[in-house]
Amino acid sequence: MLKGGDFINELKISLAAARVNAELSQREVAKMLKVGTQTILNWEKGKVAMPAFQLEKLSEIYKMPIENIRIKKSCTAQNQ
Repeated sequence: MLKGGDFINELKISLAAARVNAELSQREVAKMLKVGTQTILNWEKGKVAMPAFQLEKLSEIYKMPIENIRIKKSCTAQNQ
């Protein structure tokens, strides 16, 4: 059973939910990361690999620890 603070630590949300929670549009995030809007959409849908450094940037933009953002393991590229 999780205790009060443990629940928050176990909570994970999708990339899209993290973006919406930060009150940002796909276009705004794309501009911040200097990528296309379609790239953001593809990352959110898990269609293409996301470079690890971009996930770190998204964590900063969304003001959320990486550990709390749910992504598909196969969709994170380590060396890009």
